[in-house]
Amino acid sequence: MDGEGEGQAGCRRPAAWVPGAIIVGAGPSGLAAAACLAARGVPATVLEMSESLASTWRHRTYDRLTLHLPKRFCQLPLLPFPEDYPAYPSKDQFVAYMEAYAAAAGVAPRFGARVEEAAFDPAAGAWAVRLGGGGGELLLARWLVVATGENAVPRKPAFPGAARFGGRVMHTRDYKSGEAFAGKKVLVVGCGNSGMEVSLDLCRHGAKPSMVVRNTVHVLPREMLGLSTFGIAMALLKLFSVRVVDRILLAAARLALGDTGKLGLRRPKTGPMELKNLTGRTPVLDVGTLGHIKTGKIKVVGAVKEVTPCGVRFADGKEEQFDAIILATGYMSNVPSWLKDGGEVFTREGMPKVPFPNGWKGKNGLYTVGFSQRGLLGASSDALNIARDIHCQWKDMMSRPNVLQSNDAV
Repeated sequence: MDGEGEGQAGCRRPAAWVPGAIIVGAGPSGLAAAACLAARGVPATVLEMSESLASTWRHRTYDRLTLHLPKRFCQLPLLPFPEDYPAYPSKDQFVAYMEAYAAAAGVAPRFGARVEEAAFDPAAGAWAVRLGGGGGELLLARWLVVATGENAVPRKPAFPGAARFGGRVMHTRDYKSGEAFAGKKVLVVGCGNSGMEVSLDLCRHGAKPSMVVRNTVHVLPREMLGLSTFGIAMALLKLFSVRVVDRILLAAARLALGDTGKLGLRRPKTGPMELKNLTGRTPVLDVGTLGHIKTGKIKVVGAVKEVTPCGVRFADGKEEQFDAIILATGYMSNVPSWLKDGGEVFTREGMPKVPFPNGWKGKNGLYTVGFSQRGLLGASSDALNIARDIHCQWKDMMSRPNVLQSNDAV
C-alpha cells in the first residue's frame, strides 16, 4: 500500500495514523482487549461495523438466552458482574454489563466502521486498515487486534430443495421467541445448546418441535447437587487428568439424566472435556429440554436428505410436513473476507492455527482475541496477554520519541 486512499471524487486522501492499536470488533472480546490496554495506558481505536457494542448479543440472540456458565466464569478482566445479578445472567443483563464495562474503562467504539480490508504495509511498518463507504478511509496502526470472533457469520447449510419449501426458513440468529410458532410444526436443525434451547422455547409456546440430531452429542446437567457442572469440572481438573474428570462427569450425568442414547442422543466415544480441548465442541448443558424429549413433546429425528415443498425427507426415507425450519447450525468466522495478511495465524476458515492458550499472537503486531473456543474465559485470557505484550512494545516506543510522529499523514 502507498499510504493514500481515494475519495468519492477520485482524489487521493492521506492515510491517518492511529496511536496505539486498532481493534476490529466491539463485542466482549474487543472491549476486553481495549479495557486491558487502557488500564496500561495504551490507546486503542475500536472499530465496530454495527451501530452498538455487543451487537450480536443485543440484536441477534433469542429472548430466553442466558449465560450457559455461572457469571464468575464469564466476567471480563478488571470488572466483575454486579453482585445482585443471578448466577446465570440474562442477555439483557449481559448487554447492560457490557455497557457499564465500556464506560468504566473509557472505551468508546467507533460505530458504523466496517473494515473492508486490513493488510500489513512493510514500507510504513504498520497495519493498513481500509474502511467501507464512499470515502474509503485508510487508517494505519502499529498493532492490529482481530476481535470479530468465532461467531461472526451464520452457518447455513444448503439443503437440496430448500428453495421450493413453502414455509418459513430462518437461522437462530433471527429467532426471538416461539410465540410466533404456536400450534405449528417446526423442524430445528441442530442439537447444540442453541438447538436445544430453541426447541424448549418452541415447546413452551405451544409449538410442536422436532430436532435434527445428525451427530453424537454430550448432554450434561447444567448443575449437579446444586453446583455448576462446569465449576465442578474446573475444580476436578486441578486434581485429576482430563480423562478421569470425564469419567466422573459422565457417571454423574448418567445418574442425573439417564441413558441419553435411548432418546436418540448418542454420546461421542471421547469424553466431553477432552472433546472440547481437541475440537472446540462444547457439551450441551441441559436446562429442561431433555425432560420434554422424554415425554415426547420434543421429537428427535435424523439427518435431512432434502427439503420438499411441504416439509422434509429424512435420510432414512421418511417424509414429514413442517410449517417452518429453524437452522441452529452455528456460526463461523468472517476473518478471511477482510484480513489479507493473516495466513501465518489464521486457517482458511478464519480460526487460529495455534491452539489455546498460545494462539493470540502473530507476526508484525497482529493479535487475535476471542478465537480460543473457550468462551468468555478464553477471551479474557487472550485480552490480558495481548495488553501485556503490546504494553512492553509501547513503553519501548515511548522511550524513543522520534519513532512515532504526531499523527501526521503518511
